[in-house]
Amino acid sequence: MCPKRSFCSKIRNFQNNHMQVYKNAGNTKRYLNGGADHHLSLRNDDSSQNRQINRLTVIFIILMTVVFLAVGRDESNKEANLINGAKCATIFYFLLGLLIFPQGPFERPHPIVWQIVFGASLLYMLFIAYLTFLRIDQIRTIMFWIDPDVKYTKREIDVIEEYAVNCSNVTKEQLYSVLNIYAVGHFFGWIAKALLLRSYVVCWSISILWELTELFFTDIIPNFRECWWDQILVDILGFNALGIWVGMKLCKYLELRKYRWESVKNIQMGKLQRIMIKFTTLRGSSKSWLSMSSSTRRTFYLFILIVFSILVELNVFFLKHFLRFPVSHPFCLIRIIMHLVVGAPAIRELYLHMTDITSAQQLPPQVLVFITTLSLETIVSIKIGAEEFTRTQSLKIISWLLVMVITTLACLSGLVFICKLQRGKKGKCVYDSTDDSCWEEVGKSE
Repeated sequence: MCPKRSFCSKIRNFQNNHMQVYKNAGNTKRYLNGGADHHLSLRNDDSSQNRQINRLTVIFIILMTVVFLAVGRDESNKEANLINGAKCATIFYFLLGLLIFPQGPFERPHPIVWQIVFGASLLYMLFIAYLTFLRIDQIRTIMFWIDPDVKYTKREIDVIEEYAVNCSNVTKEQLYSVLNIYAVGHFFGWIAKALLLRSYVVCWSISILWELTELFFTDIIPNFRECWWDQILVDILGFNALGIWVGMKLCKYLELRKYRWESVKNIQMGKLQRIMIKFTTLRGSSKSWLSMSSSTRRTFYLFILIVFSILVELNVFFLKHFLRFPVSHPFCLIRIIMHLVVGAPAIRELYLHMTDITSAQQLPPQVLVFITTLSLETIVSIKIGAEEFTRTQSLKIISWLLVMVITTLACLSGLVFICKLQRGKKGKCVYDSTDDSCWEEVGKSE
């Protein structure tokens, strides 16, 4: 309580007058600046209204085109009606998606391209979700409708009787026999993965983990059985290593930004703000491990990256084995190319989400669609191959998951070790957000 009310009222009046002078000063400053804030808000309002009008115009044109094509055509052919309706729905989906889909992390060749990629990935995800409710014979009926020739194709295991025979007796014939489509796929596949992951340690970790994955699933996929020299010398140290090296050299030649999965961006801010970020979470989260600067969160996301990188390849073998078509079939090739194109913005968005402490807590949309798609593919594979999955012991599956966790920790430890080795000092690996080649140590200064 204030002993003198008149004195307290004078203080309150002084504070109110001071705040009013401060507000007037701010208005005067904006006025002297030519009313830039006011004009900027007007321009933003005008541009948003123009975008709204343009969207309505595009939607109106699309609807009028649909009405014209749907009403003025011959409907006597039932099969043609179904095909034309599906084409119209797909075109309408993509055209409307250009107005509402996110543009993605890339600006080249054009944001519209990445909006179409996002739309295609979302459409494929919905198709896989639809397949989860079908039996294997119904799925194969759809495949026969798309390509009738797939009915007469044979898998590799239907042609080759045995795998990994006479591994101790290495001959020229055996060496030439491993130079097949899989060897070529290993080489070009790892060039593409190196262009996407842009890290020697991450690529090598996934390469070794994939060869270990083959050992755990030999009971389901017979052509996973390979001789030791085939896995170690031909695959890991041969085509995989050569593909990783060529891919990283292409990254350097094309001047692509290097990914530093072990670090966070050094956002230019004051020392007090850096200290507050260390002891608080983004947007008031109650769990400290969800903070972007938390090593636990980055380890978790790196684990997601490694697991789903393995699932991209593993689902290829599961689907082609259970649905009975060879790896050279266009079904397999189209899926690989689609995941390669979709994986580029997904990995980029995940990298930005992992390393930027100012990013939002939610996963980016392309990452969510990519993870959901691969998860649905795995569910479809387990459902249609449930009988064959019983051949694998549950202990092998648990061991495989444990190996992936160990590989993730080893990968992250290797990244940090190389970072500190390059620095020559102890401290946290933090890189400047304005220059990816600039590294600085902030551990001791804070």
